[in-house]
Amino acid sequence: MINRRSFLIHLACVLLVAGGGALLWLPFHTQMELDDWAVTLRERGTPARAVVVDQVTKSGGNRSSSSRTMYFSYELDGRTHAQEVACFEVCRAAGAEVPIWVNPADPGDFVTDFGQLSGHRGRVQGVLGVVGLAVLGVGVVLTLSRIRRRRSNRPRRDRPRRMEPAADGRGYVGRGKRKRNVRP
Repeated sequence: MINRRSFLIHLACVLLVAGGGALLWLPFHTQMELDDWAVTLRERGTPARAVVVDQVTKSGGNRSSSSRTMYFSYELDGRTHAQEVACFEVCRAAGAEVPIWVNPADPGDFVTDFGQLSGHRGRVQGVLGVVGLAVLGVGVVLTLSRIRRRRSNRPRRDRPRRMEPAADGRGYVGRGKRKRNVRP
């Protein structure tokens, strides 16, 4: 029973490492997919001109930093559309005109000339990546502690001791500086 319990604990540690690694990989994979989608939209999307209608900064309070969002308005096929874009690297002022490429199948989906996709994408994956990093760290620490504990619980195999006679004829172990089993 002890071996089965030990196996299950070790399996749980390995699953924590694997699950944490997968969750940590998810934001990187999502970002690569979004980058590919932005390139595809620039190649196949319908070009249009968007105007920054407003720019809003929301304070994050004392736990997170503030977030900025631009609100775009653009016309496509005779219809006016409005969409928001998160400000990460570039944030244009209200009234600025920005070239965009719009997905013909979904007019709310576009990419800007500075490479930002419409909407707030990847937030959930980013949070899952942070959770994955924590789970991976816990899994690695638990796995390493199990390995160390298993090594320390193993019975030690001592080397066979060679007995050498002492001056008074009694035996002692001859590898140390001090004589053992010898009474003064």
